[in-house]
Amino acid sequence: MLPEKAQLTCEQQTIQQQVLAFIAAHCRDSQAAVFVLEGDAGTGKSALLSAVFSAVQKQARTSGGKLAGTTNRLLVNHNEMLKIYWEVASQAQWLHKADFQKPTPFINAGHKADVVFIDEAQLLLSQPDPFNRFRQTNQLTELLKLAHVVVLVLDLHQVTKLKSLWTPAMIKQTLAGHVVQRVQLTGQLRMQSPTVAAWVDAFASGRLLPPPHPANYQLRVFEDGVPLYDWIKEMNRQHGLARVLATADFPFRVYTKDPWYVQAGKLRLPWDRVNFTDRPWASQPQTINEVGSIYTIQGFDLNYAGVILGPSVDYEAKTDRITIDPARFEDQTAFRRRPDGTDSTADRTAIIFHVINILLKRGRMGLGLYAVNAALRQRLLAL
Repeated sequence: MLPEKAQLTCEQQTIQQQVLAFIAAHCRDSQAAVFVLEGDAGTGKSALLSAVFSAVQKQARTSGGKLAGTTNRLLVNHNEMLKIYWEVASQAQWLHKADFQKPTPFINAGHKADVVFIDEAQLLLSQPDPFNRFRQTNQLTELLKLAHVVVLVLDLHQVTKLKSLWTPAMIKQTLAGHVVQRVQLTGQLRMQSPTVAAWVDAFASGRLLPPPHPANYQLRVFEDGVPLYDWIKEMNRQHGLARVLATADFPFRVYTKDPWYVQAGKLRLPWDRVNFTDRPWASQPQTINEVGSIYTIQGFDLNYAGVILGPSVDYEAKTDRITIDPARFEDQTAFRRRPDGTDSTADRTAIIFHVINILLKRGRMGLGLYAVNAALRQRLLAL
């Protein structure tokens, strides 16, 4: 995500005006009108949303503004992303920390808003979750009851849990009867190489292509986790914001005093810990000695990402494709059974591919890979 004053691209500026016009046209509607902004990881959705929200809040808090006196909120169902927005608010004249919340407390409070912005809308719960104090059918339906306009930022390739499993059909059914405008962001802004972004797209769909060798991006494969870590430490010294990440294929328990470790060949590093501070995980210097996960890195831009592909990610020589074994994926909370029965092997496989896609697209300037499974590692090295 980019700070409020970051320069938007021409595509982003055009869409920003479309969103603002949509809000102005529907901010008094009796039934929520919905603007859906879609785009792949790294296309600048959050940066655009931040700019639009700041513009709306400036109008809301300026006497005589088009939206003067309106109440607006930005929601995101991800702790680390919420902290990023809090940092943005601390640097922006028109934003307050209280403008940003998680969806569940906003819904449970029952307070209505004129415009509700939802970043990473694919993380909204799509089933009851009593543990998180959400007992209704799905969060999007509840949010539609509480606003005149809802702005959804959505990427269904970043769904990482069955309890927030959304499909195009589910979105269409939930939005039926509402005024809806859809726009797609297409430009890849995080990864400096479009050819590497296309290679990752293929990888996250199970296809292994010959890796590109762009002049402005480092794509490296390592024989062991130790040289991967050494490379990340050197990139962090040179450029900052370089971190080791991993798929959730290594044992861990939340809220324990003792660390849980990621084993990548000869490398043994502790998992990230629960972050009780207001600073995002990757912006804390000591986390260079930890391994990040989607829980700490989703929505955050790194300069370099060193990604460990764990035991659930393998390779089948006969088909020349990446294979997924959900039984070896340690984040079993991601697979908590749904009452509607939506927890097939295909659903679980898709979630793991989504995790891979998220992790591999974190780095702006470089990506390093180490695969725990020898078959996949050797195939990557051969390519």
